[in-house]
Amino acid sequence: MSRTRTALALGLAAAGALSVASVTATAAPAPLAGSTTVTPAGHSFKATLSGKATLKAGSVTVTCTVSVSTGTVPAAPGNQNASGPVSSPISPPTYSSCTSSMFGVTPTVTTSGAWSVSMQNGSPITATMTVPAGGLVVQTSGLATCTVTAAPTAPANVAGSWTNGAPPSLTFTNASVPVTVTGGFGCPTSATSSVFNAVYKVTDTTDPAQQITVGP
Repeated sequence: MSRTRTALALGLAAAGALSVASVTATAAPAPLAGSTTVTPAGHSFKATLSGKATLKAGSVTVTCTVSVSTGTVPAAPGNQNASGPVSSPISPPTYSSCTSSMFGVTPTVTTSGAWSVSMQNGSPITATMTVPAGGLVVQTSGLATCTVTAAPTAPANVAGSWTNGAPPSLTFTNASVPVTVTGGFGCPTSATSSVFNAVYKVTDTTDPAQQITVGP
């Protein structure tokens, strides 16, 4: 057999082996989510911003120092999930006392729709806040008139973490949020995502002596 034919045969054999491997190989199954219990069942809670919340789109950062949301832990047995997270509806968070990194620009943040937060017990305890489609809009006035719409086409999940304590905290660190930006000069219209940072302290409003706790 010529050298050319030998090389071709080896190449075909190698390709065949790769094809067989690709057909027979299977991805390792994803680990199953552990059990989650949120207590006290049926209690209402209030999440209050600690420090400041920032939403950065492109080179523009909006900073708010006041934000509040409320919700309720599901009543038993809905506060338990043997193989996944526990979800609670929350009120659209309010944002006020907001400033912009752009000189001469004032932002206003409005929220709407069905928001929720889910907790998955683990190490760390993970939290996911779901923003409904178009559920958060930032509008600026002044030297630049821009509109930033979060979750513009579909609900978006914002990844965070939960820490049990007195009070417990809900933290979002450099969480990615899809956005669209419209407007004229000075608006970051090329931005398709934003970065969200915030820490909320959570209090039990049904019984302030107790703490909202996430466990197995």
